[in-house]
Amino acid sequence: MFGVVFPNRSFPMDISAFSQIDTSHWVLDMNTFVGEAYDQIREMCIFLLNNFTLPPDKALAVYIQSPGSQFLFCGAVTLARPSAVLTLPWPEPSGQMQLMPTDSAPVSAKIGVSVEDLASLQSLDVTAEKRIERLALKVDGSRSFRRKPSVILNT
Repeated sequence: MFGVVFPNRSFPMDISAFSQIDTSHWVLDMNTFVGEAYDQIREMCIFLLNNFTLPPDKALAVYIQSPGSQFLFCGAVTLARPSAVLTLPWPEPSGQMQLMPTDSAPVSAKIGVSVEDLASLQSLDVTAEKRIERLALKVDGSRSFRRKPSVILNT
């Protein structure tokens, strides 16, 4: 179905490294993979395997969840884009300790993968779009671009 690689951190892993929640959802517990150092894993390459046929109107969406937070969409792969290197924008730790019952399981970060309708996804690579947006804001704030284009070209 799919595989993942954490650049400079892992060998390729197939779907068997994930816990299957149902027919279209999988979760990788980062605690078993890297312990509490999940926030040091900044990129993930996800790819479709050759024998997997994803319908053209579907995508494999990737989400991250840090302890005590909601899942955050990172990007997706499709038949037209069968692999992607996605940035994992783990939120900064809040610095607040979470009180938990002593008999509860330890809270860990997770990476979720799910089959979703392509039309329902906001973007295939959220982080890349945010980088482009930041660059555009920097260019817009640059003094050299506050003059008329004809002035810039004639200098």
